[in-house]
Amino acid sequence: MNSKDQILAWARPEIIALKPYASARSEFKLGEKQMILLDANENPFDNGMNRYPDPMQLKLKKRLAEAKHLAIDQIFLGNGSDDVLNQLMIAFCAPGKDKAVLLPPTFGMYQVSANINGVETIEVPLTDDFHLDIKAISEVQSKATKIIFIANPNNPTGNCFALEDIRKIIEEFDGLVVVDEAYVEFATDKSVISWINDYHNLIVVQTFSKAQGLAGLRLGMAFAHSEIINLMNKVKAPYNINSLTQKEILKRLEEQGLIQQQVHRIKLEKEQLMLEFESISFIEKVFPSDANFFLIRMDDSTQRYNELIDHGIVVRDSSKNLNCANTLRITVGTPDENNALIIALRSMDK
Repeated sequence: MNSKDQILAWARPEIIALKPYASARSEFKLGEKQMILLDANENPFDNGMNRYPDPMQLKLKKRLAEAKHLAIDQIFLGNGSDDVLNQLMIAFCAPGKDKAVLLPPTFGMYQVSANINGVETIEVPLTDDFHLDIKAISEVQSKATKIIFIANPNNPTGNCFALEDIRKIIEEFDGLVVVDEAYVEFATDKSVISWINDYHNLIVVQTFSKAQGLAGLRLGMAFAHSEIINLMNKVKAPYNINSLTQKEILKRLEEQGLIQQQVHRIKLEKEQLMLEFESISFIEKVFPSDANFFLIRMDDSTQRYNELIDHGIVVRDSSKNLNCANTLRITVGTPDENNALIIALRSMDK
């Protein structure tokens, strides 16, 4: 079976048959020639935002294709990574029939998206040291397991998984393997985006919300085989990425030198925080992190969370996650914010 046929075998038949809504701007594609636009029922008075955005974001995708060394038809853009994950669930998982495999502790939106779409989940917990349990993952596979989500670096634990373990899952899983690389810019290991042309079941998800510093713009990306992207385009909203976001992302793509400087500074601050944590008696363990945050085990996470609130500092109580009892997830901030955190922790250490 060729790649396209295999992907279509995984997809929902009703999505394959779906004729997506054709918006005015998708029926007539604007070129260089100046046209009088009377097709989309827009307000004709120019204010810079009175026209609909490019529904397929072709200018932005062209620039991303150059940066990622992929083809335009291998790129899907969504309103944040949450939107991207949901579109995948809609396109490939039939409600009440198909299943998704989750690897807790992991990003909570995978479960939420499955719940919204009526998709049962199968949980395969990470090992005690938060690594992939390859054998257990292979044992839960069936014709119904359409998709597996792997956050790498993982959230909330912060660690990267061995790339060869991820490769093994991709090669053995009869379904889609989503590698969510939201924090990849902070990691030592490289992205697996270069594997896309080798594995037609691999989907790499990235975002502009973390290292790129544009969380408020909501831009998530999926990189995959063109047939997967085609199916996702069928179920997306007609104008899902607004004009301001497209414009600002294009600008940010020309500022990658600045981003590299900021990532380097965050890593330096992270190293300094690690040293400072060693002197706080109620911190029992700082887990290895390849991201811009730490998972930290405390003596009493609820008490320490509330004490930090009293000091004007908000962290994340991650104790509700599997095997994460009495932990806090703490993001690396600016130098001044990190200093304030250390001062607060020292004052609590009595």
